[in-house]
Formats: sequence, structure tokens, C-alpha cells
Amino acid sequence: MVTFLSKFHRVVSAYCTSSVYPIRQYGFKCSMHSLVEITSRKSIKPSSPTPHHNRYLKLSLLDQLLPPTVYGTILYFYTPTTNHCDHDVAPSKVSETTSKRLQASLSETLVHCYPLAGRLKGTASIECNDEGAHFVEARVRCQLSDFLKQPNPELLKKFMAEHDSKTAQIALGTCVLLVQISVFNCGGIVVAVSPSHKIADGISLHTFVRLWAAINRGEYHQLVLPEFNGATLLPAKDLSTMHNFLGRPIPTQTLNTRRFVFDVSKMTSLKAEIGSRIQKFTPTNGQLVLAIILKCALAASHQSKPDGDTTSRLTVLSQMVNLRRRMVPEVPENEMGNWFWALSLLFKENETEIHELVINMNKGLTNFCKEKANRFKGDDGFLVVSESMREKADLYKAEKGINLYRSTSVCKFPLYEIDFGWGKPTWVSSPSEHKNFILLLDTKSGDGIEAWVTLDQQEMAIFECDEELLAFSSVNPSIVN
Repeated sequence: MVTFLSKFHRVVSAYCTSSVYPIRQYGFKCSMHSLVEITSRKSIKPSSPTPHHNRYLKLSLLDQLLPPTVYGTILYFYTPTTNHCDHDVAPSKVSETTSKRLQASLSETLVHCYPLAGRLKGTASIECNDEGAHFVEARVRCQLSDFLKQPNPELLKKFMAEHDSKTAQIALGTCVLLVQISVFNCGGIVVAVSPSHKIADGISLHTFVRLWAAINRGEYHQLVLPEFNGATLLPAKDLSTMHNFLGRPIPTQTLNTRRFVFDVSKMTSLKAEIGSRIQKFTPTNGQLVLAIILKCALAASHQSKPDGDTTSRLTVLSQMVNLRRRMVPEVPENEMGNWFWALSLLFKENETEIHELVINMNKGLTNFCKEKANRFKGDDGFLVVSESMREKADLYKAEKGINLYRSTSVCKFPLYEIDFGWGKPTWVSSPSEHKNFILLLDTKSGDGIEAWVTLDQQEMAIFECDEELLAFSSVNPSIVN
């Protein structure tokens, strides 16, 4: 039965990712390109010029490590409301009015976030020249409610400016901020915000969007404005002799991305069982979800190996750790930049049971927080970064083959509180297409965890049929009732 399902999913995957995607739930067949039409591309400049003394912004050492072409994106989906969709007015007119208001409020927001209107210069600075954020408008030829019945990862890319070919040519790697506003036939809206990872981690992105939404509502006066002091806390350095694994190229091959929603209530008994074995600590829901995914992904990787391949491989989980609240003094949330570290957690081939994975995750994080987390500042910050890079380089040299997985979590972020004046979002998403990447978010109701998982196509065909995985999660369930 599992073999049959695996073959069935491979056929479906190939069919769904072909150039003509049969979007039956939207009422018709069409190509992915004709479903989403880019209607304009423009630059949105700050409403007031940036003072000359703020012309150049030095980036921190952690910003410096990240490649210029990587953008972090969060998509906010809003259903039509009376605030932004008058049913007596054509949707095109409504979207035009809404877009103009968003552009005007973005222009005001960039006055307070002036580096996001600048251009990247080298690896460790931004020229704050007010050339503007890259702003894309698009029309989606279907109903938002139909799309939300079963969100398509390939279609999600069409809502993200970095996947627009013309934007890639003129803006990617130089523009600090990309924004795309996509309007559905019904008047529903997707706001996709993509700052360069050179200047913004997940918390920084949320800080910016929260300010923009408040300005669009006209209610921002009580908000704490963003600060750009990263280089003062942790200055950039000469990295010519350092092995940089944060910017390490990711292998390109045929990949599949899937969305899984984990029901927290289904993990109650598992948490109790794991807790009884561990005793020293109670695992979080995020740790359990990550452990389940990792266990099933490793099983899929093993099963997909050619017959006769008995190579023993070390597994490395590169887990993004938020440094802000682990430093003394804490780095405030309104401090822009990258304040996270990719913690490498090592697992032997015989340590893949859920409780073993959870124990190793917790032990690695605890040791990191005690020994290194508070060192990412001043001269000591450069030393700890150098040490960590050298350890990673030695690891990759010593091991012939490594199963490398990357994970990040934005659970506990108040993503569903972003209100541009039309109410809170119906759905928030942040898909990734990097190999062996796992992203965790809270569901809107707060009683589940949404996981985006990207694996090799053959491995995904096995992974998504894993009975243990499906005992705790649903594959791409509907977002609308």
C-alpha cells in the first residue's frame, strides 16, 4: 500500500509541477503564468529625503556573512472586507485605490526605515540613497477562497517579487526591499514583503511590516521605531580567510515542497511519553514537530538510496537560534539586522528515535546558550564566529558524506496581528524552496503548527506517505472552512 501511494504521489507531483497546472479548484485550466499577471513595477521612495549624515549604513558582522541575493519573505493573505472592497465598485477600481494607499504609506514608512530604500554596497554596507523599494503589482485570475482550499506552493512563488524574472534582472542583489501586492478577482489581497537578508532577520521583517501596517491605518504614533545600530554592537571584519557556511551554495536538483499542519492536541500523549523518558525537561511542541519531521525525512533518505548503498552518514541539523533574548543586555526587537546563529546539531545514524533527537536538540541549544550566545558582540563576537566557522569546516572535511538539514521557526511571532486597516490576515505563509529546509509557523487558531518542508523529489514521495508523520499531521489542509 505504501509503495502504491509513493508511486501515486510521484505521478501527482510531476503533473502538478508541470508548466500547465490543472487548477480545477479554481474553475478552469490555465498556465501558471497566465493565472498571475504582473501589471506594474516601480520604485517607492521615502516621502522625505534621508539626511546626509545617514547616507551610509555599516552592517554588522552577522549581516556581512549573508549573501546579497537571499531575501526573506512573509506573505499576508487578506479576504475581502467592507473596509477595502466595496461590492458596488469594480474590483479593479478597489485594488487601484488600495494599492495607492499602500504605496503612500510605504513611502512614509521608508522615512523611518531609510536603509530599506537604499542599495547594497559590497558585503557590509548600504548606501541610503533613497532610490526606493521595488514595488510590484499583480492581478490573480481566481478567487482567494478557491486558492485557500488547497494552497499551491508553485503558485505561491508567483506572489513573491523575487520570483518575477524582470525583478530578478533589475533589483535582486541590489535593492534592499522588494514588495508585491497581488489582488484576486474577489478583491482579496496578498501582501508579500521581502527585505534583503543582509539587513533583516524574521523579527526585523515583522518590525517593519508592523510599522507599515500601523501607518497605513494611521495609528503608528505609539510604536517604537526601528533602530540600525548593528555595526556598533558587532562590527564587520575582514572575512577573506574565514570559511563562510551561512552563504554556502545549496545544491540544485529536482525538489518538492509540501505543507503539513500538525495538530498539537494529537501530540499530548507523545509529549507525555517523551517527557517520561527524558525527565529533565519537557519538550516544546516545536521540538516535537521538528523531531518527527527529521526522523521521517531521514527514513525517506535511507529508503531512497540505491540498492547496495550502505554508506553511514552523519546527520547535521543547522537550526537557526534567536540571539536577541539570549544576549546581555538583550538586543531589542526594534533593532534591525540579523541577530540569529545557525547552530549545528549532530546526530549519529543510530540516534534517530524521536526522544533521542529531542534530547540532542535540547542539549545542543542549552550548551550553546551557556557557552556562546552572549559572546556575539564586540571583539569577542568575531572570535566566536571564527571558532564556529572553523568547527564547521573541520566537520565537513572529516566526514565523507553528511545529511544536512536546515530549520527555522517563527512560532510565537504575532504574525496574525498585522492589520493594514482591513482586519487581521486570514493566512500567513513563508514557503522556502531550499533543499532539506524545514520552516515552522503557528496556525492562526494557535492550536497547530504549520510546517513547510522541502526535500529531494524521490525522498518527498516517500516522506509524505510516512504513517508516523501522518499520525500527527495533515497534508496541505484547507485554510477556509
